[in-house]
Amino acid sequence: MKDRRPKAQGRRQKGAAADRTVRTKPRVAVRDADEPLDPRGLRRVVIEGVAPEIDGGRFPIKRTVGERVEVEADIFADGHDVLAAALLSRRAGQDRWCEAPMTPLGNDRWTASFRVDALVDYEYTIEGWVDRFESWRQALSKKFGAGQDVASELLEGAAMIRGAAGGDRILAGAADALAADGPQEERVAEALREELVQAMTRSADRGAATRYERTLRVAVERERARHGAWYEMFPRSAGTDATGSATFDEAAARLPYVASMGFDVLYLPPIHPIGRSFRKGRNNSLTPEPWEPGSPWAIGSDEGGHTAVEAGLGTIEDFERFVAAAGRQGLEIALDIAFQASPDHPYVREHPEWFRHRPDGTIKYAENPPKKYQDIYPFDFESEDWPALWEELKRVIEFWIDRGVTIFRVDNPHTKPFRFWEWAIAAIKARHPETVFLSEAFTRPKIMRRLAKVGFSQSYTYFTWRNTKAELTEYFTELTQTEVREYMRPNLFANTPDILHEYLQRGGRPAFQARLVLAATLGASYGIYSGFELCENVPVRPGSEEYLDSEKYQIKPRDFERPGTLAELIRRVNAARRAHPALQSDRGLRFHATDNPELICYSKHSPDAADRVIIVVNLDPFHMQHGWIHLPLAEWGLAPDATIEVFDVLSEERYYWRGERNYVRLDPELRVAHILEVRS
Repeated sequence: MKDRRPKAQGRRQKGAAADRTVRTKPRVAVRDADEPLDPRGLRRVVIEGVAPEIDGGRFPIKRTVGERVEVEADIFADGHDVLAAALLSRRAGQDRWCEAPMTPLGNDRWTASFRVDALVDYEYTIEGWVDRFESWRQALSKKFGAGQDVASELLEGAAMIRGAAGGDRILAGAADALAADGPQEERVAEALREELVQAMTRSADRGAATRYERTLRVAVERERARHGAWYEMFPRSAGTDATGSATFDEAAARLPYVASMGFDVLYLPPIHPIGRSFRKGRNNSLTPEPWEPGSPWAIGSDEGGHTAVEAGLGTIEDFERFVAAAGRQGLEIALDIAFQASPDHPYVREHPEWFRHRPDGTIKYAENPPKKYQDIYPFDFESEDWPALWEELKRVIEFWIDRGVTIFRVDNPHTKPFRFWEWAIAAIKARHPETVFLSEAFTRPKIMRRLAKVGFSQSYTYFTWRNTKAELTEYFTELTQTEVREYMRPNLFANTPDILHEYLQRGGRPAFQARLVLAATLGASYGIYSGFELCENVPVRPGSEEYLDSEKYQIKPRDFERPGTLAELIRRVNAARRAHPALQSDRGLRFHATDNPELICYSKHSPDAADRVIIVVNLDPFHMQHGWIHLPLAEWGLAPDATIEVFDVLSEERYYWRGERNYVRLDPELRVAHILEVRS
């Protein structure tokens, strides 16, 4: 008998086809006839495109106490049934969800919001379902409106309502009314009654509802994480002797001055003992004089390390007294956290395994070729003893929290593992939710964003290097109107001990005024480094962004009463920030057209749009610039030819602007900017 069995598949053939493999079709899984269908098949609603959602829910979004979370999603289903959806929210750890009905925006996009009202993390998700009652109700209304008989539909509705009634008298009565023999007009009117709609909404059958596949998180922080004005000061320079360190008590005498300008946060560079090995001298010299203090970032000596205080400043008790004095002035102290060590740090003797070594056994110092930092040893976060190192560094932060510090500016966090920061910040916030962390990372954008995602409350930015209208508009549109705003809060420092931009070097006093106004109004959080108000702008050499006679390497007393100080301008700007909720958030920032590229115009509004401020800045520090600005009055709910009253908080002048186009003239010899509160 002839063999009719199929030939073996994949057999190698002769000739040209010898290298070919015969492929079989993939097998299709067939459900066993007795296997029950997955009940999830009845969940017809699709939920996708949820926003905000960071990296598929891997990271939380950020809010501060009192802010709202606006949520959107694409929600749809097959067919033409009416859908309903709810935004679910709760404090993390709670069992019960709070619900807010979602509203359709069009094109299957829905929205709702909830408020975070406590300093705890929140969770949110979305649920959507087919609203069978509303689907029936709309179909009934259409048929009846078209003059068709709806007797069957009324009986169908009566059965649906009765099934949902339970002990609800409203629903039971409505079901009876719809099933009665009365005129259809009266029965339809009963079906369309708003009270019935509300009762059925409360009793909606959500057995086949779709719950979004992820529960998303909100990291909630206190208000200072969202806005504040920072002032950076080296306490050792607070005295009058350039050859000896001022004490904390002497630095406390400067607190009323800082507070008088309206600052909220006083940031101190490292206050720890400074190593003597390879100590840097004036202007980063490698041959310091015996009395030169060295860089505060070369942390550690025989006197102690990260939990000790430089002897010239005083003692731990003196520091605690300084923190208390700052608090009485309305100032919070922010402390620099620099996780690195001088060769003289106790860690080097006690834990050499926490550092990287060369083949000859010596410890590697920090390098950024061609620069060498022989006075600094980086930690090895991947050493065999890394758990002990991580615990110790977390303990350092907790040590200073116990001494009254709840704000930390972290030096170069991008040179330490993301996993370390995610672990350490989460652990600290679990015990101290009021703690705020500022990331000092001037590096590639994705790294800066990752640091924000893993837990940093605020981030340094590229603001210093964005000086033209096009650069500022593009960058701050990205920061405030894209997904970035959900997790990365900018803190705009106009200068730092490391950065004196060419714009300030060349532009003189008008440049300092312009950058102050830009930093303080573009950002809800901003800062300046001491000496900014004196317009210090001399670089160590042409083409460098380093200061001549940098305070990083020497004690630098200043005369803050000398003529030309910007202290009064700073006071007015900070007073406006405190008076206007619009300037305390970044979300209301919008740029407006001008016909002159040297004039930048933008406005900020509060979340409820009750407060609005218009800012116009001349970006040219050398010449008068003038032109026309265009305001979107229609978007503001005003007629195109409306007249608005604006008050300049800097000059205390009042203007009446009519229509969408208005003329502005700014001469840097007189004024570089308008900060205009809209009064009508």
